[in-house]
Amino acid sequence: MRKWILAVAMIAAAPVAANAADAEAGKTVFNKCKACHQVDKNAVGPHLGGIVGRKAASVADYNYSAALKKSGITWDEAALDKWLQGPGKDVPGTKMIFPGVKDATDRANLIAYLKTLKAP
Repeated sequence: MRKWILAVAMIAAAPVAANAADAEAGKTVFNKCKACHQVDKNAVGPHLGGIVGRKAASVADYNYSAALKKSGITWDEAALDKWLQGPGKDVPGTKMIFPGVKDATDRANLIAYLKTLKAP
């Protein structure tokens, strides 16, 4: 009986392990973001250091769109995934003119990388 329970547990855990996001691969995906964003200081877009868990439109000294200020978003994994699929679709009126990251694995990897970034 124990072997059967162990086998079921291993099968159930396999998809989770196979779908684990890769922060190192996400660092490569982040190259798409570097045209506008830096980790430690504002540029064309706000800095992304410490973004996970932060309220949208909350970086000091950055002029956000009214739409993003009113969005009420907190950047958790689900919010980032939705945003990264197409910022203009997620928050109409945002200033961010990025078409999005279409591949779900790339988005997951990018979010894993963003989670490693510390606030400046």
